[in-house]
Amino acid sequence: MQAEQTGQSQVVPNKPLRQRFIKGAIRFLSWVLLRLRFEGKENIPATGGMIIVTNHLSQVDSAILLLNPVRSDTAPLAADKYKNHPIISYMMNSFPHIWIDRSKADFAAFRAAIDYLKQGGCIGVAPEGTRSKVGSLIEGKSGAVLLAVRAGAPIVPVGIAGTESFAKNLLRLKRTPVIARFGKPFTLSPLDPQDRNGPLQQATDEVMCQIAAQLPEKYHGVYAGRERIQEIIRETGSI
Repeated sequence: MQAEQTGQSQVVPNKPLRQRFIKGAIRFLSWVLLRLRFEGKENIPATGGMIIVTNHLSQVDSAILLLNPVRSDTAPLAADKYKNHPIISYMMNSFPHIWIDRSKADFAAFRAAIDYLKQGGCIGVAPEGTRSKVGSLIEGKSGAVLLAVRAGAPIVPVGIAGTESFAKNLLRLKRTPVIARFGKPFTLSPLDPQDRNGPLQQATDEVMCQIAAQLPEKYHGVYAGRERIQEIIRETGSI
């Protein structure tokens, strides 16, 4: 997707030749360093605007999402603190992505994401807003919900298990087993403008429970014991 420089957040232009090179390098490194398996690929819509929501255990999670075999147009919302990181910024600048300032309400990034979704693109979001340092889910934030409702886009939850051990295994020269499990798409009801706080929290909890339903119980973290997780598993045949 092409974009002119306007001084505002936008989907950075796709660079096909460099993308093929970087994706090939990532795929090779994933083969060397990981035992990566994708499950539930049939749940990912091949076309149309959609949001992939995921847990976040490691810096390699974004690379794993970029390797998903269905949507090559996945544009992660990437924290702008990595703009000056030589490896991460080079990789991100090879694919569609949106830089976001997580220290404030970044309305420019939000608008860019909505535009991309309405044009049929795929956005990748980690609702926790930061990497979990405890190896399990931490409290989710409402950004993914607001984005989905405003754009009218379906959400596909994905649970990534195993990447929390990547750094430790790398030092030991061991391959890390990783499973990325995609759940069934779901949609959220519009929010009542007269009473947003309660429904917004409920929708955020729903998104996080949908992610948890794709993960083994030890990853459920602050959402452990939620009956809604078990309901989703029964409804969708997840773990």
